[in-house]
Amino acid sequence: MGRQIRVPGAVLAAVLLLAAAGCSGTGSGAGADPGDDPKPGGATSAASAGPTAPGSSATPADGKPPSGDVLPGMVGVSVARTQLAALKVAPPGTMSGYSRDKFTHWAEQGDKCDTREVILQRDGTNVTRDSQCKAVSGTWKSLYDEVVVTEASKIDIDHMVPLAEGWRSGAAGWDAAKRKAFANDLTRPQLLAVTASSNRSKGDQSPDLWQPPSKTAWCQYGRAWTTVKSVYGLTVTEPERKMLSTMLDTCTA
Repeated sequence: MGRQIRVPGAVLAAVLLLAAAGCSGTGSGAGADPGDDPKPGGATSAASAGPTAPGSSATPADGKPPSGDVLPGMVGVSVARTQLAALKVAPPGTMSGYSRDKFTHWAEQGDKCDTREVILQRDGTNVTRDSQCKAVSGTWKSLYDEVVVTEASKIDIDHMVPLAEGWRSGAAGWDAAKRKAFANDLTRPQLLAVTASSNRSKGDQSPDLWQPPSKTAWCQYGRAWTTVKSVYGLTVTEPERKMLSTMLDTCTA
């Protein structure tokens, strides 16, 4: 038999402790603290991903906006105030050459659906469609007047910033592709389902000339209008800017 070597208990304990530390990966150079780890797959936060405006809320995969707002791509009131302050103030441009046909809508969105049908689905509850993607039943609550509608034919899809208003505040100089994007924007707060009567009452008027009959809508309306004009680089008139500021003052936060 070979000679047995006795290892002192203190030395053996130290060796075991060092081995345990190596297995746990907590030794020097093993990596940053857990709180500093990047997101799996290098994912970025919602605030930095995609083309949404600063401060906007992410829109879920089903297209429904976050709780509290009925429009996607909304920003908080502080961000909206910053956007408003940065908008160029200018008199309205000429309507010369304007035609709704220059803003292609409604664009096809796949599965036989166009932009109108996508918004009807997004803004309604219990919406059913036929084989051609036409809404045949559902319930919609109009932001502007708080009227509840159960017939799709009585719902209009409103452009928050009307096409004609866009034209006289900068869109006259756009190409066809940008005008089409503006008229069919599903990610910013540009399109929403409202009663036909409220939409036609609004027409192409700016906020200083028309405000939603329901004052509870003013906060969302002011933030949405300001965001759309900011994203698309459109101008505002001085009366328009003042009324938008008044609308933002109705926000609670």
